[in-house]
Amino acid sequence: MSHAVPWTDDRAREALRGLFAAACRSADPGQVLAAHLPPPPDGRVVVVGAGKASAAMAAALDAAWPGADLRGVVVTRDGHTLPGAAGGRIEVLEAAHPVPDARSEAAARRLLATVRGLSADDLVVALISGGGSALAALPAAGLRLEDKQAVIRALLASGASIREINAVRAQLSAIKGGELLRAARPARMLTLLVSDVPGDDPALIASGPTVPGRASPAQARELVARYGLPLSPAVRKRLDRAPPRLPIPDSPAGPDEVRLIAAPILALEAAADAARAAGLTPLILGDAVEGESREAGRVMAGIALGVQRHGHPLPAPAVLLSGGETTVTLGAGGAHGRGGRNTEFLLGLATALGGAPGIWALAGDTDGIDGTEDAAGATVTPTTLARGRAAGRDPHADLAAHDSYSYFAALGDLLMTGPTRTNVNDFRAVLVLPAEA
Repeated sequence: MSHAVPWTDDRAREALRGLFAAACRSADPGQVLAAHLPPPPDGRVVVVGAGKASAAMAAALDAAWPGADLRGVVVTRDGHTLPGAAGGRIEVLEAAHPVPDARSEAAARRLLATVRGLSADDLVVALISGGGSALAALPAAGLRLEDKQAVIRALLASGASIREINAVRAQLSAIKGGELLRAARPARMLTLLVSDVPGDDPALIASGPTVPGRASPAQARELVARYGLPLSPAVRKRLDRAPPRLPIPDSPAGPDEVRLIAAPILALEAAADAARAAGLTPLILGDAVEGESREAGRVMAGIALGVQRHGHPLPAPAVLLSGGETTVTLGAGGAHGRGGRNTEFLLGLATALGGAPGIWALAGDTDGIDGTEDAAGATVTPTTLARGRAAGRDPHADLAAHDSYSYFAALGDLLMTGPTRTNVNDFRAVLVLPAEA
């Protein structure tokens, strides 16, 4: 677009939606997975997988290796199965997220059973993406599913980061922390990853079912103590007396491989390219922004105002891009409304901007689901606060009640995409025009 075209509200909204779409396309397994595959092997290929992108990854692998002797099973979130043929030769299961259910436990058992009894002539391809921790959840010895569910609910409400949550999860699991890899021996394993964690550590993506974990029971105990989490006697006993994990033997067929096919920084770079095409100067602030969602929104508002008023750290028209996973800490036992990380970030940003002209923002989860809601996120405009007041909403009260979804729903500004069948975590874009625009 030319800079001569005026920046109307419609144009700003369209540009932001285009950046979000570009970020999601960069992580679409149907577009990117094949480029990361080696030549198909001569022997049998056994496929396992877990995560919000696993169904799309399965379909892409099935299409890329049409002549391979290929079979397997993956588990994805409810509603994230591809329409029509699903995964082709690869069976697709569904389970609950973010808190596991009985189907999550059954799926984990299926994955382990699928890789047991293989030979060194077999290749296991593991399709792992964010969400896999909940979708394939097999309690460790001495624990019940109810024990794990209670711990996950407490962790999700505590404000713990995804890195911390997964460090605890791995200590309570019979499939995470490399245990799926152990079960596959003596077969060799190729793991394809869609990252949703800051830093793209393979041991943290879906809690690393195919990558030996580095977190220890002592670290998990420290996290539990830091956040004051209530634990059942069985969970406390497990963390206090967890047996050391034995080394995983090498495959006689050769070394395992781990390949990252999509990641938050790649999504931000794709959005930056789209921003330039739209006549905006992009600035990537990082792919690992963490912290309390509303506070991150207020910090981002300050940066945006600095761009507009002083041309620092870059001149307008510009777009500030960031990724990562912020948190929403819920009060112990208190009632709260509807909302997720992204809508709470945006409402914090909007209140800090105070209706400043010339600034728009979009934030959304690239899987299409902001927490447990049906929206990916929302959009902020210069009139967000004024229109909210006209609709009878109080942004400060809604922030206090964690009811950001309801605020943006009243304005018609929710970002509704449906499941994208990928997941490179949250995407945030703040569009800033010059003060005189």
